[in-house]
Amino acid sequence: MPESAVPSPPNTAPPKPRLLDRVRAEIRTRHYSFSTEKAYVGWIRRYIFFHGKRHPNEMGSAEVTHFLSTLASRDHVSASTQNQAFSALLFLYREVLRRPLSGLEATVRAKRPPRLPLVLTRDEVASVLRHLQGRPWLMASLMYGAGLRVKECLRLRIKDVDFGRTQIAVHDGKGRKDRDTCLPARPVEALKAHIARLHQQHEVESAAGLGAVTLPGALAKKYPSACREWAWQWLFPAARLYTDPGTGQKWRHHIHESAIQRVFKTAMRATGVAKPATCHTLRHSFATHLLEAGYDIRTIQELLGHSDVSTTMIYTHVLNRGGMGVKSPLDFGS
Repeated sequence: MPESAVPSPPNTAPPKPRLLDRVRAEIRTRHYSFSTEKAYVGWIRRYIFFHGKRHPNEMGSAEVTHFLSTLASRDHVSASTQNQAFSALLFLYREVLRRPLSGLEATVRAKRPPRLPLVLTRDEVASVLRHLQGRPWLMASLMYGAGLRVKECLRLRIKDVDFGRTQIAVHDGKGRKDRDTCLPARPVEALKAHIARLHQQHEVESAAGLGAVTLPGALAKKYPSACREWAWQWLFPAARLYTDPGTGQKWRHHIHESAIQRVFKTAMRATGVAKPATCHTLRHSFATHLLEAGYDIRTIQELLGHSDVSTTMIYTHVLNRGGMGVKSPLDFGS
């Protein structure tokens, strides 16, 4: 048989991963949060469709600048939204395609207007808490009493609550940072009773071969049995189990953030307080009320988990609202 007629060996190399799968893999390698992964993949997909489904390897700084500038000038997105898109595309080119971008100075940037955080008074917080019961009351009490973000509260595990030292350990907060914050005394007894009920439920589920929760990072591989241990159970678990479609394994997740947000919104309406407050408003109120009580800004910075004290300083401006203590001329005597 002539050499030209010899059939070539079949190509046994595995197919190259698709671009978005490569993006997901790089994000998960760095242990970014699922919400970051979802946002980055969404922006990269939107960027590709914006340019007629061209592959990003065929594009560069000019196309990125055009896309980001259009977000600001035509779509009128907020500064934070444009910055998120910017970060997603920088990640794509730098970490996935290994092509760091330059020459983005001409990008039209959305302007971030200076805004002060919305804050509830102490009486308004008390009124909201009176309209909550059970787990929602506990969660709102911790968000306000410990300055927790919503997701930080949802992701608390049994081991994170230290009654002896009256503190709460927050892991993988915003920016992947860990910190300790105070455990308020008022909900302690209710929290202990709540944990006792969860323990009983966990014992029953463990006996039935259930009671597994997801673990952060690579802990699941390092400690395969830890997912069923009591210490790693969620402090606020979801009511139902879910089944992994790939393995058939039954897991319990924590409560979804929409559940507490919906109940909080209902409680706000019931108070009659005319403020568009959300669960995150409780965190703002925590910081502001500590400042009002005379605590120093550095202590509050540590409790909130801010990297830069300038982020915490915004609450000093909140204290100055209402004329900075100046008496209105309308109230002057005749």
